[in-house]
Order: sequence, then C-alpha cells, then structure tokens
Amino acid sequence: MRGSNRETYQNLTSFCRQQYPECELLFCVDEARDPAVPVIRRLTAEFPHLPIRLLIGTPAAGTNNKVAKLCRLAREARFDLLVASDGDIRVEPDYLRRVVAPFRHERVGVVTCLYRGLIGSDLWSQLEDVALTSSFLPGVLVARELGVKFALGATMAVRRQALAAIGGFERLADAAADDHELGSRVADRGYQVELAHCTVETECGARSFVDYFQQRLRWAIVTRASQPWGHLGLLFAQGLPWTIAAIVLAPLPVAAGFAAAYVVLRLGVAFTVGVSGLRDPLLRRRRWLVFFDDALGFVIWLASLFTNRVVWQGFDYRVRSGCLVPVTNGKPAPAEEAACTFEGHGPSQPLIR
Repeated sequence: MRGSNRETYQNLTSFCRQQYPECELLFCVDEARDPAVPVIRRLTAEFPHLPIRLLIGTPAAGTNNKVAKLCRLAREARFDLLVASDGDIRVEPDYLRRVVAPFRHERVGVVTCLYRGLIGSDLWSQLEDVALTSSFLPGVLVARELGVKFALGATMAVRRQALAAIGGFERLADAAADDHELGSRVADRGYQVELAHCTVETECGARSFVDYFQQRLRWAIVTRASQPWGHLGLLFAQGLPWTIAAIVLAPLPVAAGFAAAYVVLRLGVAFTVGVSGLRDPLLRRRRWLVFFDDALGFVIWLASLFTNRVVWQGFDYRVRSGCLVPVTNGKPAPAEEAACTFEGHGPSQPLIR
C-alpha cells in the first residue's frame, strides 16, 4: 500500500470477503501517517474474524519500494502460498479459490491473472482502460503463446518453495519489472507459470494527459527493459502509422485495403480480448476510443526508444539494465522509511534486518 485512491475502501473490502476456508490478510505501508492506514484499521474493526495485520515500515531493500514491502510481507506471512496484489485492485469473492487452484499441481510455481479497468468519468481514465484491455493485454496473451513466462502485478501468487529457489523477493529489490522477473526466474528454475481462470479489476487513476502519458510511458520503458526485441517488434503491430503511410504513399486501392484491414483487425482484437474475453463495459460502448489510443500509443512507443526516465509513485527513476535507479529531485528517497512496526490481530514474526 502507498496512499489512498477514490475506491481504496471498496477495493480492500473485496479481499476481506473471500470464500476461502483459511487465509490471512497482510498490508504493508511505509509510515504510520500513510492515508491508507485509517482504511486498513477500519477493515480490522469490521472483519474481526479475519486475521488482518498491518505492517508499518520496511527494511532498506533496494530501489523498488513495492518489492521492499513484499520482502517484509513474505517474512511475516504464515502460509506457504503467497498471493500479492496492489491496493488499487478489486476482486470477486471466489478470487482466492481460483488463484490457488493451479497449485494443486506440484510443478506450478507462479500463478497470475488478467485484469480490466475501473474507470472514472474523465477521458484519460477511460483511455487508460482502453489501452489496457485492447492493447496491453492482447500483447500479453501473444507473448504467452510464444512461450514467454512472466507474472502480472495485479496478481502475483507464488509457492514459497519456488520463491526461495530464486533467492526470495530480495533478489528483485532493484527490478523495474518485478512481476515479469518473478515469473521469468521461477520458470527458469523449472516451475510452471499459469494463468488463473479469473479476472480482477484495477483502478485507472489517470486524471490528466500528464498522468496518462507518464503511466503509458512507464509501461513502455519497463517492457523495453524486460523484452527489448519484443518491444522493438511492436513497430510491426502498429496498424495506424502503417495505414497512414499507405494512404499518403500508395495507390488508392492499396490505401483503401490497408485502411479496411486496419479497422477490421483492430476492432476484432478489441472485441475478442477486451469485450468478449475481459468483458470490459467501456470498450463495448466506446470502441472508437481504440483509434485515439493507437495514435497516442505510437507516440509513446517512439518516446520510449529515446528515454529511460520514468515516474512511479511520485518519484523519478531511470531504468538501467532492468533496474530502477533513483533520480535526485528534492524528494526523500523511497528507501528512507520509518522503523518497522506491527499492529492487528494474528501472530507476528520478528523482522530480520
């Protein structure tokens, strides 16, 4: 957890209503004054039957603040199946049951799942959702078919034994794409990475063009860092610029063919993955947004080829060799956190520094 969004209470409540016989719910924040803390304490009071624990503070474990929290959460957790998610995710009551189901097979080390957007009323939040369900996730599915093994940050479920085999979350302490690295490294140890039969929702928080651009650019740069050739190959999946080039340079019949093929194939992908598969209600109503997103997406893809600088959780970083390198900007470094404490119901294990 870091901060509180417009739907934080509803999101976290969905994790408290799981139809699962025995589990615990652990939260980690950087400091006691984090805006998410009152929400978590409210959940502790409203669900007294559920072992809920709030962990405050993380050890200095690299530049990726999310992974620093995961390191502590994994040490404090009591069970052998660890399911990590973010505070802007909302799940169905059968989520946990569906996520852990593949672990019945001993060779499964990591389970992840797809997600769609929870949108606001503004255009940029809607475009973030359209980019997710009509562009990013179709690319994820293609990559999986090509044999690329990775997890997605909305759900990173891992068997503790598999996590130990890669050296724990500590080995991902500086990773820019910690979700990709988790799945990839576990797969390299001979484990399987599976996709759960469920879809979660993620809060699309872009409120302006700057928010939208920074989010998309971070996705693109991190993708380039983790899959450089795949990211470069996206040039051939950019239908809009090729169509514009054909209209400008090619004879009319060829240009018309390009334009018709682009429209049919682009809407076909959006409908098959976003509408039919992920059941995205926005994409069903406003499919025309995919063309606007394609135009912006191409500009962002081009920009990602010439910069390594990203903004994440209010901090500036450069991505170098797949790692996050903080940029000095007058803000406190993410590693400068409060001392580690614990509150809630349930046992706590000592933190190993």
